[in-house]
Amino acid sequence: MIVVIQCKDQIGLVAGITGVLATEQLNIVSLREHVDKAANRFFIRVHIEQETDSLALEVKLQQVLPPDAVIKVNPLPEKKVVVLVTKEYHCLADILIRHYFKTLGAQVQCVIGNHDTLQNICQRFDIPFYLVSHTQKEKEAFEAQLTSLVDKYSPDYIVLAKFMRILSPDFVARYTGRIINIHHSFLPAFVGASPYRQAYERGVKLIGATAHFVTNELDEGPIIAQQIIPVTHSHTSGDMMKAGKEIETSVLAKALHLVFEDRVFVYKNKTVVFE
Repeated sequence: MIVVIQCKDQIGLVAGITGVLATEQLNIVSLREHVDKAANRFFIRVHIEQETDSLALEVKLQQVLPPDAVIKVNPLPEKKVVVLVTKEYHCLADILIRHYFKTLGAQVQCVIGNHDTLQNICQRFDIPFYLVSHTQKEKEAFEAQLTSLVDKYSPDYIVLAKFMRILSPDFVARYTGRIINIHHSFLPAFVGASPYRQAYERGVKLIGATAHFVTNELDEGPIIAQQIIPVTHSHTSGDMMKAGKEIETSVLAKALHLVFEDRVFVYKNKTVVFE
């Protein structure tokens, strides 16, 4: 099982936490901790060999931690996810394959698309697909339909696998810290639409992809994972786009792995990631 904690930093936190675990006869398999000195913030992830009463352990840990401590004792179940898509298939296909072979670390509850382009691939993997068109609808009505479907499955996370619609602040607030997006550039460069065209016109020598949590600031949420590859003057914008899709798939897969294993801590607009 996994214990993750973040709180105000103070002397003796590691000793206090490990002391509780020792008293409960719980064997530590691995322990990773980090202190953000500027924010005076402490983060720790502990992998424990045995399982125990999660609520009782949380109460005992709280007694040795600052009052602001956020504690999660998680027996590492598979998370539940809902995937939102538009037309591009590469990220969704990778998620579905990993789900099929049980290497995703989560169960895909359904896929929701604002176009029906990807319905067939979902049917092949026996995953429910719902079409929620955005055309001739106010954003409020469109998102009300999305919300109704998402809430039906009560997912731990919503994955935007190339979902090309900007979500409203109300929608984002409803699922704060639970929406993961893959952006086709190395943020903060080339935000918004057509990043590969922007990169080509700028003559960049590196392109990349970024997976991040969604906030109300477009493409500026806490970053989970990033990756870059070199390009040269001989690459067309089409070449960059093809290479970029491969990076997007890889970065999103890595980010989901980290999140599903409770290796990512969010504090304000930053993350602490224990890889």
